Amino acid sequence: MLRMIPAPSVFVAGVVVFLVVAWDAFESIILPRRVTRRFRLTRFYYLFTWRTWKLYARAMPARKVRETFLGFYGPISLLFLIGVWAIGLVLAFGLMQYGAGSAVNLASNATPGLWTDLYLSGTTFFTLGLGDVVPRTGLARMLVVAEGGFGFGFLAAVIGYLPFIYGAFGRRETNIALLDARAGTPPTAGELLRRHSYPGGDEALRELLREWEHWCAELLESHLSYPLLAYFRSQHDNQSWIGSLTAILDVCTLTIAGIEGQCEKQAELTFAIARHAVVDLCQVFGTAPRPLSEDRLPPVVLERLRSKLAKHGMVLLTTPEAEQKLLELRQMYEPYVYALANHVSQSLPPWIPEKKGKDNWQTTAWAQTNGTKGKDPEYVLHDDHF
Repeated sequence: MLRMIPAPSVFVAGVVVFLVVAWDAFESIILPRRVTRRFRLTRFYYLFTWRTWKLYARAMPARKVRETFLGFYGPISLLFLIGVWAIGLVLAFGLMQYGAGSAVNLASNATPGLWTDLYLSGTTFFTLGLGDVVPRTGLARMLVVAEGGFGFGFLAAVIGYLPFIYGAFGRRETNIALLDARAGTPPTAGELLRRHSYPGGDEALRELLREWEHWCAELLESHLSYPLLAYFRSQHDNQSWIGSLTAILDVCTLTIAGIEGQCEKQAELTFAIARHAVVDLCQVFGTAPRPLSEDRLPPVVLERLRSKLAKHGMVLLTTPEAEQKLLELRQMYEPYVYALANHVSQSLPPWIPEKKGKDNWQTTAWAQTNGTKGKDPEYVLHDDHF
């Protein structure tokens, strides 16, 4: 079919493919800022592959198997994306060679054609230099040299890209892991506040919120520039970046709405950057805010939360102004975190623990596999629970 297309048109098609793929790779790897343009190769790649991956995941009845399957998507999608870029660039230079007249000399008596040009492009891009296909015109030689240099630079960029991605992932997960003993598993606002009700806990809570202010700022910077990080899941199935972020927003909301004697100013600062992060991430993934399927803080849960916090010396105000402020703050972020959680197939944490359980640090695989779950000798940090 390509033989019926004029050679200049094929060459132009190769140039267009090269520009599209090269620019997409530049925006994804090199450009350290959010890309708002909707037509992107990477965008369509993730829309198609993530929807397909989630479709298969929903067919898996076992939650553990489903979470493991979803956990593979982030790394695998990254490797295949690099492969898509590489194939696109090889195809682009192959089309340009074909459009330039397949001006090559072959070691065998085979006839030059598209497959030969693609072969020459592949060996040049990956710097193999086998020498069995040799360009014989000035334009063909120029294309080979350009592709060799571009292929070398592309591989170097990918080599530097992977450590950065995993470094950003590691920094994100550090605070999530630290939250385990501070807010329970999964983390909840009520448990975090309760565990900071000891003498001097106010200052510890203020410092924690300050650390999460920086964490949210780094999340905003890294996940806007490299959105694929959102698909990398945490080490434990009951932890996630969206769940931890929501729990911190819940804590800030309760503190701002009226817990007497708490660090309201720091809570406002942390709430601002955290809300900024979830709103901008919704824009990146094209996930419009959506109403929750059910109220996360119904009156009965709110009353239980008030009672438990009061028992530990934290009084949540019950005035109409405080109630209205609590509702307004929740409406500022809950529709956004709910949309993000649905997009990445994660669940939002409750406001208080749904049942008494152990934190991740208190469990062991040996106790579970040997049928002795709960019999490990373990030190208990907190002797009370919601």
